Amino acid sequence: MRIFGNVQELKESVGETFGPTEWRTVTQEQVNLFADATDDHQWIHVDVERAAEGPFGGTIAHGYLSLSLLPAFLQELVEVKDIQMAVNFGLNKVRFPRPVPVGARVRATAELAAVKNSPAGRLTTLNVTVEVEGERRPACTAEVLLLYVPAEG
Repeated sequence: MRIFGNVQELKESVGETFGPTEWRTVTQEQVNLFADATDDHQWIHVDVERAAEGPFGGTIAHGYLSLSLLPAFLQELVEVKDIQMAVNFGLNKVRFPRPVPVGARVRATAELAAVKNSPAGRLTTLNVTVEVEGERRPACTAEVLLLYVPAEG
């Protein structure tokens, strides 16, 4: 994990890459819980028997499940001290180049692309890549926007 004393230190590190994180195994239970939370019960995600005969040879994680792991991954990659808070500001671009088979392990890296002043704080852009162990193409790429609100004083 890369720890910054404040947002100015973060700004001075634009262009650096952080990570990778630890590997995380994507489980069928996790996929089923995500399906229940999002009402997306498509058979390629939750029907183990049918999916075994399908195009991926088994169930796969939802693309949005891969994306939803980003906050946990980012907590492993970067910490900024001397702030009031960090807020998820959104995403500029998200892609899912390859599926994540259930049982696969995933991890992430992030490149600090920009830190810009805004009226509310420092708007930070991180280019995050989620990789699948043993695969060339990533499972997810995203431009993540975080707003760091500096501590007052």
